Amino acid sequence: MYLSRGYDFVFQWHLTERCNLRCRHCYQEGRLGPEMPLEEIRAVIGEISQMLAAWQEAYDLEFTPSFNITGGEPFLRPDFPDILAELARAQFDCFVLSNGTLIGPEQARLVSELGVKGVQVSLEGPQEIHDRIRGPGSFAAAVAGIRQLLAAGVAVSINATLSRFNAASFEELVNLASELQVPRLGFSRLVPAGQGLALLGQMLTAAEVQELYEKIFSLRVSGLEIVTGDPVAAQMQEPEATDAGDIPAGGCAAGVAGLTILPDGTVTPCRRLPLSLGRAGRDSLRELWAVSPVLEQLRDKSRYRGKCGQCRRWAACRGCRAIAYASSLARGTPDFLAPDPQCFIA
Repeated sequence: MYLSRGYDFVFQWHLTERCNLRCRHCYQEGRLGPEMPLEEIRAVIGEISQMLAAWQEAYDLEFTPSFNITGGEPFLRPDFPDILAELARAQFDCFVLSNGTLIGPEQARLVSELGVKGVQVSLEGPQEIHDRIRGPGSFAAAVAGIRQLLAAGVAVSINATLSRFNAASFEELVNLASELQVPRLGFSRLVPAGQGLALLGQMLTAAEVQELYEKIFSLRVSGLEIVTGDPVAAQMQEPEATDAGDIPAGGCAAGVAGLTILPDGTVTPCRRLPLSLGRAGRDSLRELWAVSPVLEQLRDKSRYRGKCGQCRRWAACRGCRAIAYASSLARGTPDFLAPDPQCFIA
């Protein structure tokens, strides 16, 4: 996930469940449902502007809010350009998350002209591995989309979802990113939810995650920044924490630094953490943020179970709540405050 500078508050907005691919590891279930119309989206953008302005005045904080706009595949929504234009008018930093396969010259020009700050395109590895995960022909189409974006002057980031399918080929992906002259390569872990539940056995063990992350962080490639939003990975590059800080200051953004809005307006702490907080356009987002019992628990260290609840690094990590929840759900004991099963930090 892209993050802005300063005090970040990120809205991840899934405009549609429609997608032209059927990725094996997708955390969505592939069921189509209602989508918020443009007028309602416009009203919610206005509400968000007012909410952040009120926070800045009340708490004397300078926010740098941003929107990650995605789907499904956002380019499948006919009014996508109008939505991007609304965000530009509201002066929000806007990033697009896409599978890249539908991006031709016109789409690349569109995001460039509408001031989109960057586009994240998913690539899972070299062609054979990517197509195995996302479908035949998807690698070539995604790479073509990346080239179109770069030609239009759009900042591009590649992102991979790591599992046993592609962990061993990450260095090949680094080489590919360098060859394409993409400035940033990101990675995250497989969440065994939605269609990805079938890949529960392809999750890396904690020891495998540690070994892989140590290898990734040892890589140095000129002109390429390797980044991640994974709180566990970030802790490998942070100084040793102490028990003094029980106020969330980084790590997992759920309940701390952003909200997700689904196509029908449902608000969740994170798209991969399917816990409904309310509905945008019907419920006050400011009120949801302030009084939601789910968000209150996510911010309270004493509510966390097992290793995460005892961790000295809790304030800057908290594990991935989506992976913790999905893994516990697969065991038949759903708990979004369970320990992150892939955490390797003692």
